[in-house]
Amino acid sequence: MLPKISKPATRALNKIGITTLEQVASRSDEELLSLHGVGPKAIKILQVALSEKGLKFKQDEK
Repeated sequence: MLPKISKPATRALNKIGITTLEQVASRSDEELLSLHGVGPKAIKILQVALSEKGLKFKQDEK
């Protein structure tokens, strides 16, 4: 289950099949920020929620 984030951010994540924190952890923060409706505030909330579960965003391979 996702934490409480804005409705546009929730819709953007649901649109690409993300409905759990584990699925969020399989994506990078940069990838999620590129979605229409997902902004820095949503990323911060997701980051805190991931951290509480011992998870983190996937690291971009540069």
